Amino acid sequence: MSFVDELFSLKGKVAIVTGASNGIGFAIASGFSKASAKVYGVARSKKPKREYNFNYISCDVSNIEKIEKIIKGIIAENSKIDILVNAAGITIDGDFNNFKKFSESLHKTLEINLKAPVQIIKLASELMKANGGSIINITSIAAHFGFPDNPSYVASKGALKMATKAFAEDLAKYNIRVNNIAPGYIHTDMTDRSYRDKEKYEIRLRNTMLKRWGKPEDIIGAAI
Repeated sequence: MSFVDELFSLKGKVAIVTGASNGIGFAIASGFSKASAKVYGVARSKKPKREYNFNYISCDVSNIEKIEKIIKGIIAENSKIDILVNAAGITIDGDFNNFKKFSESLHKTLEINLKAPVQIIKLASELMKANGGSIINITSIAAHFGFPDNPSYVASKGALKMATKAFAEDLAKYNIRVNNIAPGYIHTDMTDRSYRDKEKYEIRLRNTMLKRWGKPEDIIGAAI
């Protein structure tokens, strides 16, 4: 094994990746598996949309009781968890002319994008303390700069960014690192409507130095 291969190998590591049925979560789960980790991908879909190379468990991340059982099952099978990646996320266009709809979208967005990952970190980190590990939250460029017409999403990602900082402080003494990756404009099913909107596509392109939208696979190296 070369120095570079050894440096970036995940051989012997056990990883949980949420949002693994598609998009960034799928790319990270696949990349970790190719880097020799034993990966458990969790998402609400019955199965990923494409052929996959990792263990897949269907579960909505907001079902925290079931998530707890899944985490304990993984511990029972492997005696440890080394890596947790919170990549599950949603975006809902709130109807600003209808307060009820806006409130519903706010509640659901915060439940999936903030409450679920914070609770999963709390559950998993208690079981990671013996061996240390790494926790990665997928936030967004929106956590730093914001964007119009979707305050629920921006607020959820901004809050997750700060929760990451808080957990990093709390868990460092257990040799658990907590970081976030804040992608820019990545073309996934969730962003496809903006990608196909000519005006929005061009605006985002003008704000991207490489003059292209990102691909989920672009995040794999940073996560590893």
